[in-house]
Amino acid sequence: MGGKEVHTYAKLPALNKPAPKFTLTDVNMNDQTLDSFKGRYVILNIFPSVDTGVCSASVHHFNEEAGNLPNTVVLCISKDLPFAQKRFCGAEGIKNVIMLSDFRSDFGWNYGVELVDSPMKGLLSRAVVVIDPSGNIIYEEQVPDISQEPNYEAAIAAVK
Repeated sequence: MGGKEVHTYAKLPALNKPAPKFTLTDVNMNDQTLDSFKGRYVILNIFPSVDTGVCSASVHHFNEEAGNLPNTVVLCISKDLPFAQKRFCGAEGIKNVIMLSDFRSDFGWNYGVELVDSPMKGLLSRAVVVIDPSGNIIYEEQVPDISQEPNYEAAIAAVK
């Protein structure tokens, strides 16, 4: 982060293995599970907070792409409270992705993306994971520096 080494709890889940199950909270305070999206491609856009420029940019980019991806859902996941995510989507016109909060789950640990040091300790790192309709991970990216955007083209190519 800004040239300083920052650590996550673990590495991302392995490719070609089943994606770890999760339960996250949507903007209406309802639980959403990975099983809720079974039979579709699932892009997990994971980031620290919608209130930062790069995180906001990734949500906007995936929101634009999501409408053109058949049988695909994009889940934007952060530790932001559902109220903040809902406010952000309303203010920014975000309608094609699903915002989910990790504020009361162990998603960050199960996916290895929770930051364990630095001033951002406890937030999620920036990563993208793509899950195929059978529930296996077919693409993953942990950005080398949290200030960088993910490789959108590679994530989108994984579902085509």
